[in-house]
Amino acid sequence: MVRKAAVVTVSNGSYLQGQPNGRLPSMDSRQPQEKVVLKKKVTLLRGISIIIGTIIGAGIFISPKGILKNTGSVGMSLMVWTACGILSLFGALCYAELGTCIKKSGGHYTYILEAFGPLPAFVRVWVELLVIRPAATAVISLAFGRYILEPFFMQCEIPELAIKLITAVGITLVMVLNSTSVSWSARIQIFLTFCKLVAILIIIVPGVIQLIKGETRHFKNAFSGNDASIMGLPLAFYSGMYAYSGWFYLNFVTEEVENPEKNIPLAICISMIIVTVGYVLTNVAYFTTISAGELLLSKAVAVTFAERLMGSFSLAVPVFVALSCFGSMNGGIFAVSRMFFVASREGHLPEILSMIHVRKHTPLPAVIVLHPLTMIMLFSGDLYSLLNFLSFARWLFIGLVVAGLIYLRYKRPDMPRPFKVPLFIPALFSFTCLFMVALSLYSDPVNTGIGFAITLTGVPAYYLFIVWDKKPKWFRKLLDTGTEALQILLEVVPSEEDQKS
Repeated sequence: MVRKAAVVTVSNGSYLQGQPNGRLPSMDSRQPQEKVVLKKKVTLLRGISIIIGTIIGAGIFISPKGILKNTGSVGMSLMVWTACGILSLFGALCYAELGTCIKKSGGHYTYILEAFGPLPAFVRVWVELLVIRPAATAVISLAFGRYILEPFFMQCEIPELAIKLITAVGITLVMVLNSTSVSWSARIQIFLTFCKLVAILIIIVPGVIQLIKGETRHFKNAFSGNDASIMGLPLAFYSGMYAYSGWFYLNFVTEEVENPEKNIPLAICISMIIVTVGYVLTNVAYFTTISAGELLLSKAVAVTFAERLMGSFSLAVPVFVALSCFGSMNGGIFAVSRMFFVASREGHLPEILSMIHVRKHTPLPAVIVLHPLTMIMLFSGDLYSLLNFLSFARWLFIGLVVAGLIYLRYKRPDMPRPFKVPLFIPALFSFTCLFMVALSLYSDPVNTGIGFAITLTGVPAYYLFIVWDKKPKWFRKLLDTGTEALQILLEVVPSEEDQKS
């Protein structure tokens, strides 16, 4: 399945200098005149659109009840929304430091590889490729499919098959877009981010008007209700952090960011302030019109809110939610494909995934590898349970990445750090992530245990596919033949930078 990783020479303390062997000479000789590399096309505005456009998906429009249910009161839920925003900002600032001192794409994978070595890095990308990313893409895509059809089925239930078919079309469209052009993918992301912000303003502005009119009855005794428990708080934080997740995606495309030392920290700070203020004000707006009990019963809070205040204009809300979901799909695929690209370049995934289209200059194989896996997820199983299984894995590894930042401060104190955060920020963030993971083991041991078991499958996979170098000759020949065939079919070659290595 995977070629053997390169033997790494650490000349200046970096794992990221080693490159895999085994390139195909017959294909390497077919170099076009123009350099085949991923170009720096991510400007500050595009960076902001990647972060905001990926963070704001369906969550803020559909599932604020996850936090309310696990906190027990309006006041506590608003505190959790605010705390999750501040905590996400802390995590984003840590990633800003990592992105400016380790100028490699790949996000979580690259930073774990740099700090802790290949085994935990492989486990991270293994779980991301096989389960987390296909399941997460399928979930947000299903929300897209449901809400794009909502205006056509106002008086009846939308058929599940219709939702899945339109979802499959949406997933395919995103894959084609990201395979065809980096520039067009970025331009569409900017447009969709604008649509998301308009959708949030459509909720916030009427909410502010309601407050001015004195509609504050749902805020009276804001902290009364069911008491928050130690069992519910980690689940509430999971819901909140899931709604904010996406602040790390710009770090997946570091090598394509113009002036990363300046633009990565700026894009992260601007994006997180906009999202946090927007999320908290949106939840305040909901409670000006909807009671806590009504919110818990609503299938889509934004739609319920719009129907109460906007009449026929509420038909526009599902369309904006669908566009918001499409933006999250686009941003997620754009960013995560770079993780697979870098992991392949380091020898941890099949060689074909580190190749670039000769004309379009996109990591075509790393983009489309998710398509069949996502389709399998879409048409099988309970996706939401699967995401619950693996929520702990995501935050375990993010906590590990930020702990790695602290470790690198001591391991490599002379590393250039154009942007540096106070040490208490990574310490607090990594502790909170690991504390949430530990609490989830206590409050939901079954789902967390299943997720832990799925994650651990990466350990034997690492030794089988990466460490074991006595694979049968027929197996190696089959891999080489398959790689060469896919290169010809997809019109891809190793990047020029990769060939020089």
